[in-house]
Amino acid sequence: MRGMGNMQGMMKQMQKMQKQMKKDQAALEEREFTGQASDEMVTVKFNGKKELQDIQIKPEAVDPDDIEMLQDLIIMAVNNAMETIDQATQQTMGKYTNNLPKF
Repeated sequence: MRGMGNMQGMMKQMQKMQKQMKKDQAALEEREFTGQASDEMVTVKFNGKKELQDIQIKPEAVDPDDIEMLQDLIIMAVNNAMETIDQATQQTMGKYTNNLPKF
């Protein structure tokens, strides 16, 4: 019978951890993440769900004769924001997955 009490305790711990994990995930999704290209010519803002919320482009970044530069700046800013989101996700949610056994 001792094993049953242990199992119930473990189940309660798992439920508590799952509840906290959902809470942490929701908080992460609500956070705002900013990505920038060089010299802040392009700034993008995403939420934690990786949805673009805003993009700011400085007028001097817009050169009709060099559209490729603007495209590169946008890509740099978006990639910067995605990296920041991934790092924050790993930092926040990694505590739940890092200790799981590998199968």
